[in-house]
Amino acid sequence: MQFVALTIFGIISLEIFSYILHRWVFHGVLWRIHKSHHLATKDAFESNDIFSVIFGLSSILLLVFAEYPLSESIAFPIGSGIAIYGIFYFIIHDLFTHRRFFPFASSNKILLTIRAAHQKHHQTTDKQGIEPFGLFVFNFGKFWRKVVETKLTSVRYKN
Repeated sequence: MQFVALTIFGIISLEIFSYILHRWVFHGVLWRIHKSHHLATKDAFESNDIFSVIFGLSSILLLVFAEYPLSESIAFPIGSGIAIYGIFYFIIHDLFTHRRFFPFASSNKILLTIRAAHQKHHQTTDKQGIEPFGLFVFNFGKFWRKVVETKLTSVRYKN
């Protein structure tokens, strides 16, 4: 039970940590690197990808240097949670929302809501930025309504 709780803690903590970093550090002192993510490009990689590498390395270090037995480790489940978050982030953010690498389409309302919220953040290339800064933590109801209204409008005028 502790293993599952710590894994979930790792997932949630990384979203909170990512929000804080994104809002006050990436759109602050590290804007020169993060700006590449807000500019339109056809390149496979952008300077901003260094942050994903750093998060990935932190997960790997926690997994590799975890104490044994792993079932009693604190580092291993937290590292696992960070890795799980990273997988979800890559799939939803890079593949689905930004259509990088090998993109996919979906009509799933949850995914479309996350994409709508993230696209709102990308409406400007200014350092100040626009909410939401998190990938999963935002005013879900506000963007859910937009997705549902868009679907209704597209169905209504499809003929």
